[in-house]
Amino acid sequence: MKGHTLQRSFLLLLLGLATLVFVLGVIYLDPGRTQTAEPVESAPDGIPADEPVARVASVLSPSVVQINVSGIRQTPYGAQKQEGMGSGVIYRSDGYIITNNHVVEGSRDVEVAFADGATERGQVVGTDPTTDIAVVKVDHDGLPSASFASRDPIVGQTAVAVGSPSGFESTVTSGIISGTGREVPAEYTGGTQATSLVDLVQTDAAISPGNSGGALADREGRVIGISVAYLPPAETGAENIGFAIPSATAISVADQLIENGEAVHPYLGVYLSDLTQETASKFGSPVDSGALVEKVEPDGPADAAGIQRGDVVTAAGSEEVRSSGDLLSALRKYMPGDTIGLKIFRNDEKTTLQVNLAKRPQ
Repeated sequence: MKGHTLQRSFLLLLLGLATLVFVLGVIYLDPGRTQTAEPVESAPDGIPADEPVARVASVLSPSVVQINVSGIRQTPYGAQKQEGMGSGVIYRSDGYIITNNHVVEGSRDVEVAFADGATERGQVVGTDPTTDIAVVKVDHDGLPSASFASRDPIVGQTAVAVGSPSGFESTVTSGIISGTGREVPAEYTGGTQATSLVDLVQTDAAISPGNSGGALADREGRVIGISVAYLPPAETGAENIGFAIPSATAISVADQLIENGEAVHPYLGVYLSDLTQETASKFGSPVDSGALVEKVEPDGPADAAGIQRGDVVTAAGSEEVRSSGDLLSALRKYMPGDTIGLKIFRNDEKTTLQVNLAKRPQ
């Protein structure tokens, strides 16, 4: 029962249904977009150098917006009116804002509230359920776009979250990066395995309803992730377990949505589960971790490459695979048409198969 309660709670937090407040977005910089090489160096006078969180907040807050959503969402109970609010990050100075797919799903237009109190109507440019990223466009130039980090975050470094929890605009919390490469399984997101949230950044900086899709930044004020979800302490017994989509993923998807209106992802054509020590022991597997192939789609890329049900994938390209999430994360670094080598164990033997990835079916 507790597991079902946790699943339901996380699902509600992630989807932002009905009157629930839960939304957000982010922004990336292209040539010509407002950006500073050293963001915290532009902090206003009067903020001490030994107050890094305050300096980050002063620089980043103008780039974080509140997104108010109203629309009709199709649910298992029929069409229902959806109202909610959340956060977004100004991606480009010419009006593009990144948020979560689940924030704007079912809506074409939203209201964007800026840090200076101004509000404007925004149009949803595109959404990507696979990564839970969406882009909103406002008809405005010269916006203070955020700066994004060029390096992946490391465990233990300072993390600052800026968003609009429960409608409190420009709320700042801080902590550290608690982990990287985290996975939120599909059973918690309400989606399919293909829409599992993988390769996430975990932080103990407080993330609450309304933060989702907002900015998670480093001590220099550069965005390192887009807040997406958290596990409620009342259900888990643990405090401050929040997750963010890495900025590299958000940037890649946002650029595709802006240019093409959609984001494409590679398609392998398998259904996976995690190989556990218990399962490995039961079936006498020579390896005790990896991505276990439960089913192979006929005529798909995996089928054409010779992958079979029962194979255990232990590496994808140069990356080790210890779970299905690891494999999904590795695949997202490839594009349709690319070839990837998968190391597999089958009947106590290991081999490497070359798979020509296809475009994921809609």
